[in-house]
Amino acid sequence: MSSTGASAVLYARRGAVAWVTLNRPEQFNAYNMAMRDELFQILTAIHEDSSVRAMVLRGAGKAFSTGGDLAEFGMAPSPIVARWVRFRRDVWGMMRALPIPTVAAIHGYTVGGGLEMALLCDVAIAATDTRISLPETGAGMIPGVAGTQTAARRLGLGRALDLCLTGRWIDAQDALLVGLVAEVVPVADLDQRALTIARELGRVPRERAAILKLAVWEGLNLPLRDGLELEQRVAQRFSNMTAGKNQKTSTRGRNRAK
Repeated sequence: MSSTGASAVLYARRGAVAWVTLNRPEQFNAYNMAMRDELFQILTAIHEDSSVRAMVLRGAGKAFSTGGDLAEFGMAPSPIVARWVRFRRDVWGMMRALPIPTVAAIHGYTVGGGLEMALLCDVAIAATDTRISLPETGAGMIPGVAGTQTAARRLGLGRALDLCLTGRWIDAQDALLVGLVAEVVPVADLDQRALTIARELGRVPRERAAILKLAVWEGLNLPLRDGLELEQRVAQRFSNMTAGKNQKTSTRGRNRAK
């Protein structure tokens, strides 16, 4: 395993799996500007590295993430500057657009923007100690890390509205019941299970995983007829890839025979 690290986010490779750790444990991995910048750089590197086949996103210490660091609120020189920085470093868009399967391994407090990060991943699993909430509305804000959109798509309209409007807490078993996470595992088993799932998902060739993700995610935004047409186009691309691979294999076989 090779690794490089920075203070707010750690990046390691476990074979073909990118292992990304939010690393502000004393602040329960609250999301600050340093974390934003480092996470953007790491996600960009993962996006461009064709040898990476899957990613696990996890948190160091006793929490996955408690969302935005309130100590930094209002520090931008102006709302215009804040929007410009967010546009230039669209961490959430980058995470959403990764052409590989992504797994969120959540534990402890998974709150606000922390939960929204998990919802941006393709699959989430939870440790038994996980505590989940979207408390932004009670603080005069909204779940602004794509949460109003991803929660409804993952949980359905009623459950998403319930979490967003009430800010109530749910535990890991509740999260499993409503479909927010795919599995609940003991805390000690979380990392190994996340790695196993990531490796299983990463067996799909990267280019095919990217196309499949496009079909599933983008299909959510389309009427059924348009979604079915998208599926047919994706199926044709898969067929063309398979035909091209078989042709190359046949050509190599003939060359060896000669």
